[in-house]
Amino acid sequence: MLAKMTSKNQLTLPKAVVRDFADVTHFDVQAEGERIVLTPVRLGQVDAVRAKLRDLGIRPDDVARAVKWARRAK
Repeated sequence: MLAKMTSKNQLTLPKAVVRDFADVTHFDVQAEGERIVLTPVRLGQVDAVRAKLRDLGIRPDDVARAVKWARRAK
């Protein structure tokens, strides 16, 4: 199956692929060599998100600074 990337870096996944993920709205995206790997993320799994942030070395103060930066007046 093919999926075309648009000029805005968007992909539409084929129905045959996402049929089994009807309740999933978010995916973790990783590059593994020449592959792009999508892993379904269920947002209710807060502990998994916290573990991922911890594994990446992202601390609460990093998040607070990022939010402050994103909200600054332009």
